[in-house]
Amino acid sequence: MNRYPAWKNIMIAVILLIACVYAAPNLYGSDPALQISSSRGMEIGELTELQVNIALEKENIKPSSLELGDGNLLIRFDSEDTQIKAQGVLKKALGRDYTVALNLAPSTPAWMHMIGAEPMFLGLDLRGGVHFLMEVDMEAAVRKAEERYVSDLRSVFREQKVRYKTITRPAGGGVLVRFLDAAQQEAGRKLMRENIPEANLEDGAGGEFQTLLTLSEKYLVEIRKTALQQNITTLRNRINELGVAEPVIQQQGASRVVVELPGVQDTARAKEILGATATLEFRLVDDQHSLQDALDGRVPPGSKLYKERGGQSI
Repeated sequence: MNRYPAWKNIMIAVILLIACVYAAPNLYGSDPALQISSSRGMEIGELTELQVNIALEKENIKPSSLELGDGNLLIRFDSEDTQIKAQGVLKKALGRDYTVALNLAPSTPAWMHMIGAEPMFLGLDLRGGVHFLMEVDMEAAVRKAEERYVSDLRSVFREQKVRYKTITRPAGGGVLVRFLDAAQQEAGRKLMRENIPEANLEDGAGGEFQTLLTLSEKYLVEIRKTALQQNITTLRNRINELGVAEPVIQQQGASRVVVELPGVQDTARAKEILGATATLEFRLVDDQHSLQDALDGRVPPGSKLYKERGGQSI
């Protein structure tokens, strides 16, 4: 016999009803889908949707639906065979300006989306997917920092009229500056202390007017930590191209990153996107010397001639 007040029974019934509604999306499963996103800053809009429709109609491929979202286009299909066939067609039709990634899209009704009822995202053990363990090249990060100091010191010495012979990176690391005389060396050391307080300075022996600049251990730790965080941010941005729900991206140790992508079918494409090397560098153009002299092999000190960019001659 029920001895609880009526309001308690009503409250329990309402809670159970709400729980059933929000658990219902898990019953609908997922549809094989393609997610189209821009890989070179191209806008994805109605024109892209029209291109997709034309390309699929030519091959007699009928998608279940096309959903234009924020920066991407989601195309659903009835079967995985149709999904894979459509991927090849759209890759050829859209070219390299767009990323066409295989995906599994939840088939939850629209009204459930509106109230925030979403399916539970399953991990690799229940849904399958891909697992990557990536290592950040910390030595490259330190090398880039030292190369930046080489360029900065040349500019500072030029502005302050400090005369030097060479500024190079020795095999053991650091930045080695060879001066003309003791006075120039002292002036250079003063500028290095003022502009690079995180560095250690060591004078050369044997009568050479040279100073070796090395980064302090504390600053090296900061460089490595920043490089790791930058790589994690880059990986998060690239994973957005794959349309993966609930990805796992976390640091492991001092130099490694674990990436888990539940539900990803196109493992080759995922590896290609995540493994691509991206480096952004800013370099001043030397407009004080002749380009023809550089092309003839007479590159001015402190300058560098770049003959290729992205596989094309410049």
